[in-house]
Amino acid sequence: MGVSKHSWKTCLKIILIALVPGLFLTGCWDSDDIEQRATILGISIDKVDEVDGEDLAQITGLGNQFPKPKDGLIKLSAQIAVPGRIPLGPQTGGAGVEQNPLWVISVVGYTLDDAIAVLQQEVADRLFFGHLRTIVISEDVAKDGVKRFNDYLRRNPEIRRTAWMVVSKGEAKKFMEVAPKLERVPTLYLSAMVENAVGLGTFPEDFIGLFWTKLQSKGQDTFLPYLELKKEDNIQISGLAYFKDDRMIGRTEPVEIGLFMAVTGEKIGGYEVFVEVPDSDDKVIVRAEHRRSSIKPTLRNGKPHMDIKIHYESTIGEGAVGVDLNNPEIVRKIEIEATKGVKEGTSKLIKKMQDEQSDIFGFGEYFRAKQPDYWNKEIQTKEKWREVYKDMTYDIQCTSKIRRVGTKAK
Repeated sequence: MGVSKHSWKTCLKIILIALVPGLFLTGCWDSDDIEQRATILGISIDKVDEVDGEDLAQITGLGNQFPKPKDGLIKLSAQIAVPGRIPLGPQTGGAGVEQNPLWVISVVGYTLDDAIAVLQQEVADRLFFGHLRTIVISEDVAKDGVKRFNDYLRRNPEIRRTAWMVVSKGEAKKFMEVAPKLERVPTLYLSAMVENAVGLGTFPEDFIGLFWTKLQSKGQDTFLPYLELKKEDNIQISGLAYFKDDRMIGRTEPVEIGLFMAVTGEKIGGYEVFVEVPDSDDKVIVRAEHRRSSIKPTLRNGKPHMDIKIHYESTIGEGAVGVDLNNPEIVRKIEIEATKGVKEGTSKLIKKMQDEQSDIFGFGEYFRAKQPDYWNKEIQTKEKWREVYKDMTYDIQCTSKIRRVGTKAK
């Protein structure tokens, strides 16, 4: 008794239905277990003197096959997570010897890619950059230029654009070895520090993806967080490291970060400043809570001019004993004095950046967007914009409103 044609078709359909899903379930054939790769959480880049650079590992070239780069050799330090030792919660006491969750290793190379190739020779597992959070470059390296590192970082698909690049005062390697009290993994503390500063309104958002975008912009220069290592492994954001092209040319003071954010319109305010109370010797601390700004590019006599309007919503953080903050006239005088201080400080900062020819505010981009005919005819390039930017005129209008003065017992 033979099998019907209909039965064969049914069996064939069943077989195909059973086999087809298997084609989509083969994603683990090239899996790489987490224990079999070296997860890099942070890297630092320092300059190397000639003595340290004499004994180079011959991995990417033989002997003196390649001349030393004009910017010098680099020392790459990598913070590698030790599998099974990264803490997942708060530190607790207990018996036994505490094990270090990190391994910091340093190598010397001609370029960043060369140094990583040397690093791979010294680490058994494959290097993995998918969890890279922070790239620390020393001030000396930043002043020589970061363009030679950007090529490798942008080509590597494992490196996230949300990682942070920061500039360190002094040796960058020290930031791979610090032991902050609030976090046993230094790079996680570093990244959390700058990310929380953005949320608190004390630093503008500037992860590495934004940095690269601004670096390619025709009407804006770049900046990075400038970090300083204090006593007892404390880390402080000590200003903005501002750039001209890919080279760092200076840094601002910490209080000037707030002025910069006021111009660029960062809404959350996080800085406090002393304000003198008119007609007295007293001072109060005024805290910026919210701010908004508008920037309008115009032409005056054929020359670029910028109209900048800034508005603050503030509170009194601390008042002097002899100041009657329940008096609206006194509060209004404090508002006027605070407005005067912001206007003067902002004007000085813009003038300073003009003298340095570093447009970290992005004024050039406003002219590209709002005055395209002028830009396409008179500017066109970043170099030309810098020449015009240093002589750009501007007007600053600033207003301030103190919403809360606090209460105290009588």
